[in-house]
Amino acid sequence: MSKILIRGAKVLGGEAQDVLIDGETIEAVGTGLPADGATVVEAEGQILLPGLVDLHTHLREPGREDSETVLTGTRAAASGGYTSVFAMANTHPVADTAGVVEQVWRLGKESGYCDVQPIGAVTVGLEGKKLAELGAMHDSAAGVTVFSDDGKCVDDAVIMRRALEYVKAFGGVVAQHAQEPRLTEGAQMNEGIVSAELGLGGWPAVAEESIIARDVLLAEHVGSRVHICHLSTAGSVEIVRWAKSRGIDVTAEVTPHHLLLTDELVRSYNPVYKVNPPLRTEKDVLALREALADGTIDIVATDHAPHPHEDKDCEWAAAAMGMVGLETALSVVQQTMVETGLLDWAGVADRMSFAPARIGRATGHGRPVSAGEPANLTLVDPAYRGVVDPADFASRSRNTPYEGRELPGRVTHTFLRGRATVVDGKLA
Repeated sequence: MSKILIRGAKVLGGEAQDVLIDGETIEAVGTGLPADGATVVEAEGQILLPGLVDLHTHLREPGREDSETVLTGTRAAASGGYTSVFAMANTHPVADTAGVVEQVWRLGKESGYCDVQPIGAVTVGLEGKKLAELGAMHDSAAGVTVFSDDGKCVDDAVIMRRALEYVKAFGGVVAQHAQEPRLTEGAQMNEGIVSAELGLGGWPAVAEESIIARDVLLAEHVGSRVHICHLSTAGSVEIVRWAKSRGIDVTAEVTPHHLLLTDELVRSYNPVYKVNPPLRTEKDVLALREALADGTIDIVATDHAPHPHEDKDCEWAAAAMGMVGLETALSVVQQTMVETGLLDWAGVADRMSFAPARIGRATGHGRPVSAGEPANLTLVDPAYRGVVDPADFASRSRNTPYEGRELPGRVTHTFLRGRATVVDGKLA
């Protein structure tokens, strides 16, 4: 590989510096670095971050390649500044064996746009009845460390306890989709004023909060790690804050869409706003932002959930739940957290790279921008303003809630171990 000199970028939003990449590694960081033999990337005014890490991505392969493939999903990830994504287990077949997680891992290796770390299912077939092959998936070539039945809740307390006990042996973590199924039967949106006015089945906050409360207590009892997927309510924030104050080993994520959008958008009956967990109230949105700022919520995770056109272009009740998010996540975080003064760019680096890499044990990612470290990097132009056009997406699906909305910031370059995957805002 040739050398690359990134000139004049604000590293983590700080002072402008040069960063010299040699092969797969950062060789030097400083000012006035020589460009001898290097390809120069002029980055004045841009922010240099460690490559982003997404702990919650749906790549759909195997089984739903009409929605997304590992190749198209990782191209979308690179476009959004990601160098590593964790692929959820709700594929067809389910990623509940060593064979399936190794297939996903190898497809990621072949794609070359970002690293793919499979997430293993907690239970066989996501059915919540019998533990999957957790140890075998961990010992496989994929080296699985995160386990989740995301899309479904591990609602049986005994099964959840056993999973927490099992993964403790090798330092793994169970990522819970907190949704008490009996409380959400027939639910279509957040339970509240809007659902009452629209006559849509309500999804109460307590359905999420009750599972989180149970699971942090189980994690404390077992002495294991639990991670809360897509936390969405003000009440959930308070439970996690309480659990952390007790020293319970709990981490939590929030999605970009829950930082920006509210249930008022459902008045349009546009199924693009149908998501699990549902869009909540303005009060919840503000609580989530504050919790991300103060560290109660550890990370931003996209819950990138691609669906083909026919699964969304239908009546609300029949529509699939989920939104694509990899290519817009950083822009939404810039708008909701940076431009509101709640986080600086160093904070963004922590919530979108350092912390998710640490939770998921993503080796080589979420590392400091300093000499000797892997050259997994993202360059962002924060001054850019653009209207979201899903036709420009690298993802195979177009179900974005931001179509036609102006968002700030643009990823100009992404580097995976020193190799450019995105150059001047285009896939390499």
